[in-house]
Amino acid sequence: MLDLKHTLGDFEDSLRNTRTSVLTMASIAQQNLCNAVNGLLERNEALCNDAIAEDEEVDLLERSIDRGGMEILMRFNPVATDLRMVVAAMKISTNLERISDQAVNIARRSRKILKKGAVPEVNLIGPVFESASLILKDSIKSFSEADSELALGLFERDQALDKLHRKAIKRYTALMENDTQNLKTYLNLIFIVRCLERVGDHSVNIGEDAVYISEGTDIRHIGPAALEEE
Repeated sequence: MLDLKHTLGDFEDSLRNTRTSVLTMASIAQQNLCNAVNGLLERNEALCNDAIAEDEEVDLLERSIDRGGMEILMRFNPVATDLRMVVAAMKISTNLERISDQAVNIARRSRKILKKGAVPEVNLIGPVFESASLILKDSIKSFSEADSELALGLFERDQALDKLHRKAIKRYTALMENDTQNLKTYLNLIFIVRCLERVGDHSVNIGEDAVYISEGTDIRHIGPAALEEE
């Protein structure tokens, strides 16, 4: 009995550590994204550099979560919700790593823009960033609080982000045609907008995994309709 209690305690500690590592990774990825975009909007290269430097910590956490997850699967053979949590945590860490990579891409593009003269149209990034960052925040919250309803709402919000993304790109494309002096700046801004759109996509993926943990249903490529069919 003592060995069983000890094993159960180790299992619960491992699950708790995995969940904590995912939330820590999420916090750093969020901060990296904020630093990258604010570095652009505030013309603060130091913030861009911080976003790039901290990406290494995100990479380390992803590898740690993968190792810990595999150890749990092999050592404890979890079932039901516990199994789904471990599998989803490993997948969520992959999406968080990619979000941090997008932050690095934004930071590097931003540093190129900062070497040029300021253009007022850089502020078109603001609404796109706000939408993407809020979707990311709520995707993490849906995982942390096991809130399937919040996760399911991310699909519609991502569609709204896609509209903002297309609107901004259309505007920057028009500016490229009329203001060739700042051609490279507008091109870099287009890539930044695309990075933010990808952040939304990865955040929706995190929400899908949150639903999988809570409901046991795989809604990838289907969305909320998958639950309605059950």
